[in-house]
Amino acid sequence: MTQANMEILPRGVQVALFLGLAALLAFPFAGTEFYTEMVTRMMIMAIFAMSLDLLQGVTGLVSLGHAAYFGLAGYALAFLTPQGEPVSLWWTLPVAVLGSGLAALIIGFFVVRTRGIYFIMVTMAFAQMVFFLFFDNKALGGSDGLYINFRPSAALFGWVPFELDGKRTLYYFTLAAMLLVYAFLRRLLWSPFGRALAGIRVNEHRMRAMGFYTFGYKLTAFTLAGGLAGLAGYLWGTQTGYINPELMGFQMSAHTIMMVVLGGMGNIAGAMVGAFTFEYLLHVFKDLPQVGSVNLGKHWQLWMGLFIVLLVTFAPRGLLGLAGRLGKRGMDKENQGE
Repeated sequence: MTQANMEILPRGVQVALFLGLAALLAFPFAGTEFYTEMVTRMMIMAIFAMSLDLLQGVTGLVSLGHAAYFGLAGYALAFLTPQGEPVSLWWTLPVAVLGSGLAALIIGFFVVRTRGIYFIMVTMAFAQMVFFLFFDNKALGGSDGLYINFRPSAALFGWVPFELDGKRTLYYFTLAAMLLVYAFLRRLLWSPFGRALAGIRVNEHRMRAMGFYTFGYKLTAFTLAGGLAGLAGYLWGTQTGYINPELMGFQMSAHTIMMVVLGGMGNIAGAMVGAFTFEYLLHVFKDLPQVGSVNLGKHWQLWMGLFIVLLVTFAPRGLLGLAGRLGKRGMDKENQGE
């Protein structure tokens, strides 16, 4: 378990991830605008999934309310953007991320004191409170949500290094953000702080007996995860130009949990793979044809649920764990052949 948490991946998996990165770098030049937007959305969800994996897979804290911080950052962008002109990227992005992190710090101060099923239920309760605060309040957009008329401007003292209005530019900006989040979390997990989080997941009582202030570690992880979720929410609002309370709802949090499980919990690269796979399967299942009187695409939740159940049954460590196991078997066969 500690090895999975520490990102020790088989060489074959590392090569596959590198090839995946190369494909992402080249994709906008080969794909249509529609698929470029779809892959951009996948990368946004990958950032969101990595933020949750810091809690769920690394620290062992299963949150059903993580989408609240995702939605809050999107709403922050909507409120900060004037009606008639774009707002600066360079100050709204930090404000949105810090705002989500602050909300996570305040909520986490109460939530992290609970454990097990109580932690799960309290995170969901706080998220539902935030959801209905926006859903029932017309001043905050109500159930209809808010439109973001302009994408943030990257202008800096009259110099414009890039324009987020272009789909390709936004794609590469999101890719850069995803890679930075991955590099940050990878470095974090190898640090003494990350090792302490892994220890808390394995045995919190032992960590406390060794003198670690586990509440502070968990609260810090909860706050960091909230801030990173805010980064994903800001990018979502930038891409779609629309924010509504559903982005804070239970369904959004549940989808992200499935992404983490799909890729492999406790493995930041697995969270990315799980997000890409989940979004792709979502697209495939929703486009299933109608067979007789049954619309297969309308019941995409059923097919997604069956896929997750089968994966958890036969590959409990997720897709990357399955890939690593298959790669190890291949190497063992080669060694036996020699």
